Amino acid sequence: MKKKTLLTKSLLIAGALLCAGGLLLGPSLLAENGETGALGADDAAVFSVRTQEAQRQNLHAFLDVNGEIVSARQADVFPEASGRLAAVRVALGSYVRAGDVIAEVDPSRPGADFMNSPVIAPISGIVSRTPLSVGMTVGPNSSITVISANGNLEISARIPEREVADLAVGQKAQVSLQAFPGEIFAATVTRVSPVLDSASRTKLINLSFDPLPNGAHDPRINAGMFARIRITTRTYHDTLAVPAEALVASRGADVIYVAGLDAAGLPVAHRREVERGPSLQGWTEIRGGLNEGETVIVQGQQLLSGGERVRIIGGV
Repeated sequence: MKKKTLLTKSLLIAGALLCAGGLLLGPSLLAENGETGALGADDAAVFSVRTQEAQRQNLHAFLDVNGEIVSARQADVFPEASGRLAAVRVALGSYVRAGDVIAEVDPSRPGADFMNSPVIAPISGIVSRTPLSVGMTVGPNSSITVISANGNLEISARIPEREVADLAVGQKAQVSLQAFPGEIFAATVTRVSPVLDSASRTKLINLSFDPLPNGAHDPRINAGMFARIRITTRTYHDTLAVPAEALVASRGADVIYVAGLDAAGLPVAHRREVERGPSLQGWTEIRGGLNEGETVIVQGQQLLSGGERVRIIGGV
């Protein structure tokens, strides 16, 4: 009688401590007739669990980075003469044609006056960088502004050194823009720099937007926009996967508990040692030890060791 009382007290304490979010992670204290009572010596502890069916799916590895929309063809505009910037005829966003005069430089020196030297646009396009201000001193190496050719917009991003091993031309990406919240634009990696920047420890990559169904490019996208990029670096096709939380480390092995039936037709937990693969976005690939369609215990398995009676109270 003393042993039975101690057992009852222990189970009550365990049930109180391990009850989380409405899921009882310890043995049930309900008798078979639904009434509360102490467990007899021949009664089996019942553990409440939640389950998930093992299923085949594609698992994707992602790389999230920030980037900027730039023109695939752009040119810095340099003056031919040194002097004071006397006039600027364009503003940010202005459209110019190749050969247009966009600024003037006064090369005059004390005691000598010269005609202003024109600054010529080398290509047609949009002024994509704010021009220098009138009065500034410039020279042949001073960039007055940048002109970006219309169309052929691309995304420029820098990838940390620790991530560059997973990059390759042709990888697909999803791009979100602050100007269009909730909308996703498809893009493809078109270039990965062969050189690592030693100062920033990054590699420069470029992505092009996938064309619209009619073959055109989305006119809403403009150079200078900020982009959030998710690049699919690896895809594991048709893999058997379970929620990552289902796995338990036990005596140096990766273990999963499968809900099945015992000889009496009652639900029990079966212990399985499995071979695991990568874990991506909350799912883990299972390469051996589990079959498709089996019912895996994903919550409540922390106290199991195999062979225990279980009560399935829902799926995840």
